[in-house]
Amino acid sequence: MIVFDGVSHDYGGGALFRDVSLRLEGGSFHFLTGPSGAGKSTLLKLCYGELLPSSGTITLMGQNRRAMTRDQLAEARQRIGVVHQDCQFLDHLTVAQNGGLPMTATGRRLLDADLGDLLVWVGLAEHAEALPPTLSGGERQRAALARAVVAAPSLLLADEPTGNLDWDMSQRLLLLMIELNRMGTAVVIATHDLNLIRFAKAHVNARVLRISARKLTMAGAEL
Repeated sequence: MIVFDGVSHDYGGGALFRDVSLRLEGGSFHFLTGPSGAGKSTLLKLCYGELLPSSGTITLMGQNRRAMTRDQLAEARQRIGVVHQDCQFLDHLTVAQNGGLPMTATGRRLLDADLGDLLVWVGLAEHAEALPPTLSGGERQRAALARAVVAAPSLLLADEPTGNLDWDMSQRLLLLMIELNRMGTAVVIATHDLNLIRFAKAHVNARVLRISARKLTMAGAEL
């Protein structure tokens, strides 16, 4: 699905990380950990093609990312859902309209019943006609998750999706992503919350990766 082979990346001031080799297989579940500024968000951006590596090769949905055309990249991204850390919405559109944007933007048909079922799944059925500024932090995170999975992606990337939530809401959101994984979607979650990882490992076979000192390694058993 996504393969990193000797990937390094920098922003002009030295390498953020070096020589990363990684395979994200279909149906897998990964946590990505590490201190702030280590490169977790950057690695996710490389996964969905927003950035090109400074060196090394990324194979995205079977294609060399560096050789992909704009149309090929857009097609590959239709198979990837992303929950961004800041959860931006179009504030003049309802929750339901925001949730359906990935489908309408690519000319694909979304049935009202399917969207309704999705909003029930994330616990937002009663807020379908609400505008994003009226939502709480937890509701915004669940709306972002609904938008990310509306097109039934093969891969879900979530960048600190529970960073601003209380523990109960964090568990609820995580369980939704675990349920999605059980339906066949690969999941990668960037987080600094080790309690969240411990909770998840009781429910799903998760691989834990850590970026530190410019390297990507398997996290230790202390998790």
